[in-house]
Amino acid sequence: MSDKQFRHLAEPIYIGKVRLKNRMMKNGTGLFWDDPTTGGFMNDRYIAFFEALAKGGAGLVVSATSPLQDGPLPGFKISTDEHIPGYRKLADAIHKYDCPAFLQLFHLGGMSPLFFKAPAGVSASSIPREISPRPLFEPAREITIPEIQDVVERFAKAAERTKKAGFDGTELNGGCNHLLNSFLSRAWNKRQDEYGCQSMETRARIVIEILKEIKRLNGKDWPIIMLMNAMEVDLKDGLTMEETKQFAKMFEQAGADAIEIRAEYYTWTKDAKRRDSTHFPDVYFYPERPANLDDCVEGEGDGAGANLPMAAAIKKAVNVPVICMGKMDWNMGEKAIQDGKVDIISMNRRLLADPAVPKKVLEGRIEDITPCTSCMTCFNLGEHFQPVACRVNASLGREREYEIKPAKTKKKVVVIGGGPAGMEAARVAALRGHEVILYDKEGKLGGSLPVASVVKGKDEDLLGLAHYYSVQLTKLGVKLNTGVEATPDEIARIKPDVLIIAAGGKHDIPDIPGIKGGNVLTGQELHSKIKSFFRLMSPELIKKLSKTWLPMVGKNVVIIGGRLHGCQTAEFLIKRGRKVTIVDTGTEKEIGDGLIEVFLKPYLLYWLADHGVQFLTEVKLDGVTSEGLSITTKDGTKKTIKADSIITALPLKPNTDLVGSMEGKAKEMYTIGDAKEPHLIFDAIADGARIGHSI
Repeated sequence: MSDKQFRHLAEPIYIGKVRLKNRMMKNGTGLFWDDPTTGGFMNDRYIAFFEALAKGGAGLVVSATSPLQDGPLPGFKISTDEHIPGYRKLADAIHKYDCPAFLQLFHLGGMSPLFFKAPAGVSASSIPREISPRPLFEPAREITIPEIQDVVERFAKAAERTKKAGFDGTELNGGCNHLLNSFLSRAWNKRQDEYGCQSMETRARIVIEILKEIKRLNGKDWPIIMLMNAMEVDLKDGLTMEETKQFAKMFEQAGADAIEIRAEYYTWTKDAKRRDSTHFPDVYFYPERPANLDDCVEGEGDGAGANLPMAAAIKKAVNVPVICMGKMDWNMGEKAIQDGKVDIISMNRRLLADPAVPKKVLEGRIEDITPCTSCMTCFNLGEHFQPVACRVNASLGREREYEIKPAKTKKKVVVIGGGPAGMEAARVAALRGHEVILYDKEGKLGGSLPVASVVKGKDEDLLGLAHYYSVQLTKLGVKLNTGVEATPDEIARIKPDVLIIAAGGKHDIPDIPGIKGGNVLTGQELHSKIKSFFRLMSPELIKKLSKTWLPMVGKNVVIIGGRLHGCQTAEFLIKRGRKVTIVDTGTEKEIGDGLIEVFLKPYLLYWLADHGVQFLTEVKLDGVTSEGLSITTKDGTKKTIKADSIITALPLKPNTDLVGSMEGKAKEMYTIGDAKEPHLIFDAIADGARIGHSI
């Protein structure tokens, strides 16, 4: 690819009087890398990441803070002049690379964290749980008019400090379920005063007052991006496109120099326990496409680019640049700009995965972009108010610690295993100048990633991740011995200085009567069968064929194991017309363990239940018969669950056998990833990076 293929993304554009060198920006988000006990002051860890973003070629980077955030909650603050010097250091670091810096200002309002005990917030109105769009939030208190006036002033004062710190503009967050959106939306705003729901003007008043006050303090040329929900999809009395087009015009008239849109996607049900919302459109499409998709939601990409029709509608209504976010990428962005639908694309997760995306895109190096797999690890950590980290980018938040530095002593490094842990260890070691040799007994790199991609479908780009590593290791000159088993004799012959064992874990197969029967398909056998198909066809083709042809699995299936592996296997089978029962020796609370707690775990468990999956927990496995699986239930009842097929899908166990056989074969030996302690892809890549940087 050449940069001419992305010539529209490469064009400069202005937001107010601030010039962006290209059309790709990083939107504001909380990373929770601060220490609340120290007063929320800026730190070097945060600065290093934003410097990496600017160095990575972004046209604009946006940091984020809440000017009204007091007390022990995480988040960098800008509530006093004492915070200005830290933000000045941040702005200076960003400006080194011809990149403007904006600061997003937000107020969580009634949007309380789901996994962190915090006081109830304030909102336009106080809504009881039973009718709330988000009943898992602590019911918010209705904000008073004096408090609204204080909010307006504190937003404006924060923007004034931002300017003093050397930033170039403000992004005002009126989206999500935040305070400002609660005034705009009739679903959240039930008040009847001058900020009430009775007219567009009263609903927009607080936002317009903030916009005007920021301009008054910072000058009419101070650029402001207005971030807003273009829709509240599937929400009764939620924001509609007709309303938001009017709001966008009103915000432009009040001083907004650009409009950035997202959407809030609701799972509105009569069952209050199942009500939720997300601004991640791909999550809205999980685990399958909604039945009645709104005409304003683009559905072809299963969430990718879903907000584009909304952005296009807003663009027709205003005369300032329109920015679109929502799993956007460079190909969508280029076409959307060319077609006149948007002016700028805004990315977050993709830039957490690889801060250099813009630079690589404009240099035509798409194959070098670390792919975001949409796993939601980053957001899940943030919802727990834990430091945000990335599954595929172990350097996130550790940019200086993990800066690639040549090794002091060049070593011969042998890696056994071509899964995520082994590939990351090999990549980092090779970048640091070591001679790296990698063995994998399978014919292709990736470990279990290709198999997992067949089971998971399009929800996570695991094939893209495997391909990325294959390309990088080849470019770095790693000697790849695929289809070759690394025996102790072979390793002894090579005489490595460092031996890294990353051969993956062992399958856990229950030791019960009948487990070797013809109606049993163990996790090990399933992996082996799928991998054998890889010799003849691609994972994509296998996925396609499996929708109509799955000869090894009968119509009625019992899955032994109800954690991540079992639940995702059940999803795969249900989509292929099977009836599934899940049994687990653990408790009900352990069902789904390993799935991301925010959105993905509850969404999948609800979906499985809706599709007839029965969950039997705290059972004792008695054995397999020709009729099915015999168990003893937690109340002591013995029963046989009739099934054509029994599948084991249990968490892996450490690979101790291989480790023992390799003792003494190198001066340094490390066991990483599932071979040492089976966990998730996130943990495997982190383990590989740690060893790669340390040797």
